[in-house]
Amino acid sequence: MPELPEITVIARQMNHEIKGKRIADIEAKQPKNLNMPVSQFVKTAKGKIVNSVSSKGKWIFIKLDSSYYMLINRGMNADILYFTPNQKLPPKYQFKLTFSDKTGFTVQFQWFGYIHLVPEKDLTKHKLTAKLGTSPTDENFTLENFKKLLANKKARIKNFLLNQKNIAGIGNVYIQDILFSAKLHPNRKISTLSEKEINNLYNAIQNILNQSIQLGGLTYEKDFYGQKGKLTINEFLVGYKTGKPCPKCKTPIEKTKTGSTSSYICPKCQTL
Repeated sequence: MPELPEITVIARQMNHEIKGKRIADIEAKQPKNLNMPVSQFVKTAKGKIVNSVSSKGKWIFIKLDSSYYMLINRGMNADILYFTPNQKLPPKYQFKLTFSDKTGFTVQFQWFGYIHLVPEKDLTKHKLTAKLGTSPTDENFTLENFKKLLANKKARIKNFLLNQKNIAGIGNVYIQDILFSAKLHPNRKISTLSEKEINNLYNAIQNILNQSIQLGGLTYEKDFYGQKGKLTINEFLVGYKTGKPCPKCKTPIEKTKTGSTSSYICPKCQTL
């Protein structure tokens, strides 16, 4: 499933390519992906101009004129691919948006996903995005605000970070190396963290996610141009490396069950 780095990369590319363009046509083959009937969706979006494209957590926010947003969530996985005039399109797609200059993009969902059209005044009522926490790429994701977010919390640190209402965009892929870099066991209670550990955790979140963004995301995820990211398992520190030596102390990495998810840890560096 794409997480914050992959969504950030594609949103920035979309902003570069489609900002300022006018929507000329929309083809929606799967009504279940939309939040309104296809005819209403097309009628509402057609003719509008893209003001900007940004991201929050695992969502892409396309701001349209007339105070509307087109919100896209790639679900478990989806290819969002840019096309130019006369370019061959993917053989399968559920959604196609064409601009007045004949460029556009297609969306092919692998399992499930969403494309919602929401008036700006109703964003606070949109159930899937209204309660999203701050993204680590937001300018207000500061160390001070991070400390306030953790204050008086009793949850386990992994569960807390994976909750999109707390911090938007971190999933089970990147959480592995984030916690390892901070030398924290996934089951550590937030209330037991020292100020130094919180500082280390904040830096680990920034460093791990930014590294992936710089590399274009995971190697099995495509960007807006159909290019795969360059972050391979070789770049992971402990994630998905069961039995491999810890990069710090050479202790074999273990896979353990933490709640409803699996975790990869160094039992020596990440004691509980």
